Amino acid sequence: HQLSAFWFERLADVVPNHLIATRLEEFPAELRARLAGEAPSLAGRTALVRKARVVPFECVARGYLAGSAFREYRETGEVCGLRLPPGLLRASARPEPIFTPATKAEAGEHDENVPVSALEASLGPELAGRLEEITLELYRRGAGHAAERGLILADTKFELGLLGSTEDGGRELILVDEVLTPDSSRYWAVEHWHPGEEPPSFDKQYVRDWLDASGWDHESAPPELSEEVVEGTRERYVEAFRRLTGSDPDL
Repeated sequence: HQLSAFWFERLADVVPNHLIATRLEEFPAELRARLAGEAPSLAGRTALVRKARVVPFECVARGYLAGSAFREYRETGEVCGLRLPPGLLRASARPEPIFTPATKAEAGEHDENVPVSALEASLGPELAGRLEEITLELYRRGAGHAAERGLILADTKFELGLLGSTEDGGRELILVDEVLTPDSSRYWAVEHWHPGEEPPSFDKQYVRDWLDASGWDHESAPPELSEEVVEGTRERYVEAFRRLTGSDPDL
């Protein structure tokens, strides 16, 4: 939450966002009164935001070939309908970031990578083009700052929403949800990056890897995370926060 607030402020000149306030004392008096009994548990993790209609696609930018993109490339030579040069290695850097949208799956389902043409068919070419332009610029800004802090932003996803309720394509797009946190972004330490192997990341991939190694079938209820995994995940998130912001989170 605190990392999102950091990024929303830094990226506001690229695209407006939904954030109104992140401190309880800044909330309207009526809302503060309703939340008074929960204030201790909400401090530092609560936001007041503008309501928007979320675009029904994940806006994904990739500067490096990793995760599902590398798996798709290895099978087809493409990523979301984009033909890439042959012989690329896992974790290869792209000369320019690519826009690889995905569907927003229902709870319990998996997002599915789709070509840009699917966005154009669903949203119209003008809105699809704006989404791509904003996504790539947000990625470049995030990746540039991360590089200054010794981190590689391999890939990330953004969620954007539309203000208003009309169907006019000229509605204002705003950045919503969280942004450039380890929940949505694959960060690597620069010193650990070597093309051909995917370095340890400051994100929830650590949990995914543990679940895969546990023998979980991905159908039944997942096993309870061990204390070691919980603490290891927390350490990775906190370390990403420290590197990106230059300060400790308020925990």
